[in-house]
Amino acid sequence: MQNNKFKFNISLSVLNHLGRNLYRSFATVLGEAISNAWDADAHNVYIYLDQEKNTLCIKDDGVGMTTKDFQDKFLKIGYSKRTTGGYKSPQGRSYIGRKGIGKLALLSCAKKISIISKIEGAEYVGGMIDNTGLDKAIKDDVSSHDYALNNYDDSLFKQYKEGHNKGTIIYFEEIKDGINNSEDFLKKIIALYFRFSLLDSSFNIFLNDDKITLESLKVIADKTQFVWNINDFVDPYLSNFCVNVKETIPMTMSKDFGGFIASVKKPKDRNIHSTGERVGVDLFVNGRLRETDILKHIPSARVPESYLYGQIHFNTLDGSDVDPFTSSREGVLSDDERYKKFLKELKGVTSKIIDQWDELREKYKEDGDPENTRRTLKERKAGELANAVFEEFIPTEESGQKNKVDQWCGDLFEDAKFNFESYADCFVSENLVRKYISTKGMSLSPKQGVIDGYKIQETEGKRTSNLTIDIRQSNNEIFYLDMKDLVELAHVPNDGHPDTLLTDEKQFSVIRNALMHTAALTKEAKRKLTTVYDNIKGKIKNFLSQP
Repeated sequence: MQNNKFKFNISLSVLNHLGRNLYRSFATVLGEAISNAWDADAHNVYIYLDQEKNTLCIKDDGVGMTTKDFQDKFLKIGYSKRTTGGYKSPQGRSYIGRKGIGKLALLSCAKKISIISKIEGAEYVGGMIDNTGLDKAIKDDVSSHDYALNNYDDSLFKQYKEGHNKGTIIYFEEIKDGINNSEDFLKKIIALYFRFSLLDSSFNIFLNDDKITLESLKVIADKTQFVWNINDFVDPYLSNFCVNVKETIPMTMSKDFGGFIASVKKPKDRNIHSTGERVGVDLFVNGRLRETDILKHIPSARVPESYLYGQIHFNTLDGSDVDPFTSSREGVLSDDERYKKFLKELKGVTSKIIDQWDELREKYKEDGDPENTRRTLKERKAGELANAVFEEFIPTEESGQKNKVDQWCGDLFEDAKFNFESYADCFVSENLVRKYISTKGMSLSPKQGVIDGYKIQETEGKRTSNLTIDIRQSNNEIFYLDMKDLVELAHVPNDGHPDTLLTDEKQFSVIRNALMHTAALTKEAKRKLTTVYDNIKGKIKNFLSQP
């Protein structure tokens, strides 16, 4: 027989499979309620916690629901606003909700959940879900058509109805596992994870009547040292709260991305609260957190990762009919091509940031990344020496000059590091050549006139300055000769071929003399000095290795 009009009959047990138990934290439950209010074009969301009574109430002033809306939209698991409303709300907000199962987090986090809602000028509609009864109905394999909501207790809503012209109010009794988070912790979590409330000044979130602002994140902002701003991202957190940032470095990614990655002074400074939970580099789509700690997908095993946090905004990830998010709504599908492309680009950016972090930490007299193979041990030690010297000149905080002098030292750091390293090169190479000449028994007579001239200058200098102490450890005349004189004594012709050591030394000495007079060299001079010295070092090593 055909056309019997058979219909699907869904067992309530499907609710458990869809997501009744997928949501793992109280903050996630708050997030669903806040997101629903955003999608409903609310201007304000009020969250009321009573830890002693273990109750929660969430009220918004959104468009509200009619009886039909409540039945056909709110209670229809899997209903998506995007099916009929596109991707934006009537006020032009990008919808956060997509699959219509996020409400399961709301409807299962407490023993009893009462919901009332109204559109402007109408009466409240709603009902109460008793999860004890729902659990029994699921166990008994009751059909969704045969399960009805209970009537709500209007007395629960008396104080929350005052001045409420439209919107939705949800009251939770006997929260599962209790409300273990402090108000301070929840304020930080909400300020961190629901940034759409900061992107639109007309949307406010209140916790026990206190407006949640970026002030809740001040403890993290105060410890932020460096910021890498991606694609000129504008954020009040960066401009108004990260006031102790030493440097902001522009970073470029594809045009679909924006945000920032920042580093704190110490890894413990990423702690949100005494719970030990830490902020990381998180992914946001249309202002809502979509995945935490995305660097876990591209780990580098480098020290700087433990210092980094931030937000990457990828709004176009949710701009097509293909849903990129997991059923739990707490992550992105790993096989999504757009997401994979994003992670690949982020890996390159993060690698640059980690290398720059190491250099910046050294510049500001902090421990860097000892595993950074792009920098030599000699370069790192020269930086440590520069910082040790700077430290002796920094005034106290009480003087009022500390920050100014600290900045001066920071400006000098790169040149100081290069000069210290170069001086060490000169000192070691010149003295090794002296050792070589002495061991070989080479005569100093070709340079006796130079030696006598330096002796006269030194004697006259001591006399005019009334200096009577000995200056040199040794009076051996070879110590009056510099690299030029030493090379001319020690160089060995190379089978009739021109020996370039003398030519290299002439270029080296001119730049080296400027360096020895504590001048800051140009980039070109630094490159030249390094190149020429490498040539000289190679030749010195060559004749030192000969018997």
